[in-house]
Amino acid sequence: MRKFILADNQDITREGIVSILERKAIADTIIRVSNRKELIEELKNCPDAAVILDYTLFDFSDFQMMNTKQKYHDSIWLLFSDELSKYFLRQVLLSGNLFSVVMKNDSMNDILTALRCTACGVVYLCDLATQVLHEEVSDTINDKLTASERMVLHEIALGKTTKEIAFEHNLSFHTINTHRKNIFRKLEINNMHDAVKYALRAGIIDSSEYYI
Repeated sequence: MRKFILADNQDITREGIVSILERKAIADTIIRVSNRKELIEELKNCPDAAVILDYTLFDFSDFQMMNTKQKYHDSIWLLFSDELSKYFLRQVLLSGNLFSVVMKNDSMNDILTALRCTACGVVYLCDLATQVLHEEVSDTINDKLTASERMVLHEIALGKTTKEIAFEHNLSFHTINTHRKNIFRKLEINNMHDAVKYALRAGIIDSSEYYI
C-alpha cells in the first residue's frame, strides 16, 4: 500500500480522512503535516507518496504547489477542499501534472472512490472538476486582439522583455512596444500578473508552459 501524507489543517476533516484510510485499509502509513516545509521534507523521504491537500487551508501559492508536484513527479496528489475556484481548477487540470480532485461536500462514496483511486495511482475527478475541464474557454480576449498582439501576449506571459521579443521575431523595438501598449489598453490591464492571467484564460499560453 502507498504511504499517505495528509496536508489538511481542518481538524475534523483531517481526522475523518485518517479514520477512513485506516478503517478501509487503504493506507498502511499516514503522516500528518501542517505546512509546506513539512510536506516537502516528507516527499524527500518518500517521493512516490500520495498527498491529500486542502489547498485553501495550506501555506501554498498555486505556483509553489505546481512546482512541488512537478519536482516530485512520482507523487500522487488529491486536492480535497470545501471550495476551489473554476479559474484555479482550470489551471491545475490543464497543467499536465495529473492532480485528482474531490470536494468535501461530495458524497461519502465519491470521497472513498477518490481515496482508493489515489492509493492506486489513478486520477479521480469529481463532478465539479469534470465540468470545469470540459467548459469552453471564452473567445472574448482573442476577439479583441490581432494575431500579432496574441503572439506578443504569449511571449510577454513567458516573461520575455520587449527587447527579447523584438530580437527573436526580427521586429523593431518600437513595433513590439506598440503591440504591448495596445494589448494592455484593449484588455484594460496594467501589469504582468494580469497579462499572464488573461493569456491563460484565453488559451494563448498553456499553464504547463507557464509553470516550467
